[in-house]
Amino acid sequence: MGEMATGHDVPPNMTIYINNLNEKIKLEELKKSLLADFSQFGKILKVLAFKTLKHRGQAWVVFEDVSSASSVLRQKQGSMFYDKPMRIRYAKTKSDVIANADGTFVPRERRKRREEKGRKQKDQHDANQAGMGQNPAYGGADGAAPHDLTFSVSSHNLVQLSQIPYMGGAKSAVPEAPAPPNNILFVQNLPHQTIPMMLQVLFCQYPGFKEVRMVEAKPGIAFVEYENEMQSTYAMQGLQGFKISPENPMLITYAKK
Repeated sequence: MGEMATGHDVPPNMTIYINNLNEKIKLEELKKSLLADFSQFGKILKVLAFKTLKHRGQAWVVFEDVSSASSVLRQKQGSMFYDKPMRIRYAKTKSDVIANADGTFVPRERRKRREEKGRKQKDQHDANQAGMGQNPAYGGADGAAPHDLTFSVSSHNLVQLSQIPYMGGAKSAVPEAPAPPNNILFVQNLPHQTIPMMLQVLFCQYPGFKEVRMVEAKPGIAFVEYENEMQSTYAMQGLQGFKISPENPMLITYAKK
């Protein structure tokens, strides 16, 4: 990849290169943990890591803007990640090298033509659907909502929006009193693919961290324990609303005991 130079002559850009990563960590877990740890600095477009021998212990994180990449470089340089200090620098500006290795490289002119062709095909498809009396926003011939208009109400069941029962208005749902401050945090609205290690990377940044507990039968929630309630409160304030994914801001409260 040609990233092993010192990096001082590489100008700031949107992609950071990280090495000295723990090679024993599985590739997908590594990428998810980097995403969880670094997304606090800005929107991440992609995390790249490869199985090949020459690329082990390395990763590339592509941000939406240069300032986010620069913040990571300043604040995370030398931080411990899976028991090893990270070495971080800007990636070389020839980002097509990364795309080549990832198998996504398309020359810029050809990429532009491909995107334009895709837009024209979609417009034509929508026009054809409209001519058949179908609204392009609703994919089924019988008026059923398409897959992207559904949402999950449990880990095993998807229902259409039209099937949601009316709950009788806001007055019928009386919120429970919040739990008093204590040393255990209750974390909700997590993506279902969240693993304990991803949360550990986030919460262990705060003093007094003890452990993360997740309930396998109930994805999307977790319990995070600290030594005392002052430390748990500090972590709650620091990570409240943190987005592991763009659609999932964390909701953190005190756990009930």
